[in-house]
Amino acid sequence: MVQVAPTPAMDEVTFRSDTVLSDVHLYTPNQRHLMVRLNSMGQPVFLSQFKLLWNQDSWTDSGVVGGDHGDGHPEKTPPSGACSPGQEGVRAQLDEDGDLDVVRRPRAASDPDPAGPPRDKVWRGALLLADYILFQRDLFRGRTVLELGAGTGLASIVAATVARTVYCTDVGADLLAMCQRNIALNSHLTAARGGVVKVKELDWLKDNLCTDPEVPFSWSEEEISNMYSHTTILLAAEVFYDDDLTDALFRTLSRLAHRLHGACTIILSVEKRLNFTLRHLDVTCEAYNHFRSRLHELEKLAAGRTRFVVEPIEASFPQLLAYERIQQLELWKVVAEPVT
Repeated sequence: MVQVAPTPAMDEVTFRSDTVLSDVHLYTPNQRHLMVRLNSMGQPVFLSQFKLLWNQDSWTDSGVVGGDHGDGHPEKTPPSGACSPGQEGVRAQLDEDGDLDVVRRPRAASDPDPAGPPRDKVWRGALLLADYILFQRDLFRGRTVLELGAGTGLASIVAATVARTVYCTDVGADLLAMCQRNIALNSHLTAARGGVVKVKELDWLKDNLCTDPEVPFSWSEEEISNMYSHTTILLAAEVFYDDDLTDALFRTLSRLAHRLHGACTIILSVEKRLNFTLRHLDVTCEAYNHFRSRLHELEKLAAGRTRFVVEPIEASFPQLLAYERIQQLELWKVVAEPVT
């Protein structure tokens, strides 16, 4: 007789010894954070919905308002609900685990009764990437963009304010449905520019894209063809917390770069997180070190039809979103070019 292992109950959460836990949440106007299921490791999966609170009408076509500072960086007006880094009274707030707490906007009289905690947590790397997109609008203007491990879909939505098409990808029907909901909540930002966001499943552990029409968020053959033909920018933020997943992501990046019809630019956002490990009995940053080693290996690849050029991006561009831009936040650019 074949015995099937029982599914973990919601109150029987188990973790591996090397599991890294963090909440990935954004502003949720009317709903509590909801743990919807346990994944295959018995870890909780949370969903979160958000709406970006800025008036795009106050931005010019280039996103610039006002004159120059004299240092080559145009002055920009922070979106409503966001704070510039030097604004009086703005202080980063951390919870007991060191995760960033993002303060909600002041409640309006017309708002329904709040449901949930007064602050939400968000990984800073996605906000840094969103700031970079807003600063480098010309790089994204009219392009086709593919985001890997989109999470809540923040970077994809910001990219769609200037890009022509954005493929917002992750795995899990519930998570992708959350992305779809967040895109709908923020359609006022993308519709004015004609940007289209397509939510699709892209599993880094599989070589091919799912084309089964019975599977939610699967790809059509036409969408796959268009994606490979037109994509020139790949994005990934805060997905380098597990060595196995990091390896899978770099394999996926390499595979996509070889299948795309032209050169592409890959923008990676990572936070160098320090954690105490039993292996070393000391504070280390093993996940970050593994990310850097894979980045180095990618640059040194000699075989194949694609060359990868890696360089860091200095985080000296203006900050338009409210988060603490700490020294441990990094952006990396990888240019993948066909070898002639």
